[in-house]
Amino acid sequence: MHDDSRHPVGKTRVSGSRSGPVAGQGSGRHLLIVDDDDRIRELLKEYLAREGYRVTGAAHAAAARRLMELIEFDLVVLDIMMPGESGLELTSWVRNKAVLSRTPVLLLTARGEADDRVEGLSRGADDYMTKPFDPRELVLRIEAILRRTGGKPLTPREIRLGTAMFDMERLELTRDGAPLRLTEAEAQLLKTLALHAHAPVERMDLSSDTADITGRAVDVQVTRLRRKLEADPKNPRYLQTVRGIGYMLAPD
Repeated sequence: MHDDSRHPVGKTRVSGSRSGPVAGQGSGRHLLIVDDDDRIRELLKEYLAREGYRVTGAAHAAAARRLMELIEFDLVVLDIMMPGESGLELTSWVRNKAVLSRTPVLLLTARGEADDRVEGLSRGADDYMTKPFDPRELVLRIEAILRRTGGKPLTPREIRLGTAMFDMERLELTRDGAPLRLTEAEAQLLKTLALHAHAPVERMDLSSDTADITGRAVDVQVTRLRRKLEADPKNPRYLQTVRGIGYMLAPD
């Protein structure tokens, strides 16, 4: 991507000068981006991931509901104007559902009239941005909301998978203290899944850093990892297949 990050989302592409998660402020916080515009959703996912956030996308409210019932997100970035159930209706659902009621919501919309902002905030949104917007401002607003609301603890360095332990910094897998050999590809795949623990990751996203455009290499690596992680690789407990999407790591 070659355009400058100062270009607003909703008009042109998003990029930035930061080189990766270390430079960003996300510290592993998990965001849900809900927008029916595939281009905007993917651009936001890419930009926010570079800022250090874990990012999951949903194209409509029904998909967002399913994800929020399965995964605990630190914050939801939600488009208002969507076909079917609107972002305002989804915000009300979040606020009325006890287990989700404290989840912060930031609304995005092309409608900037005062009445629209008032309605969004009255439904329980924590903040409101009008498209097009500068992605740098979006990051600052997300950080401000997370400071106010606290959020969950940061992503741990190590995750436990039964008797196995994976160190995400050292890319080392052990069982009962004894090292288990990982190839570089297996280690990177396990780290990616660990950073998105309890959330499905698309097969093509897992293979995006390779020359494999089919995702088959990922399937092979998953099979090998299951042999090292699972008591019964054919009925995996930790490295699960999410039908129609990809894979999910479910640590203890």
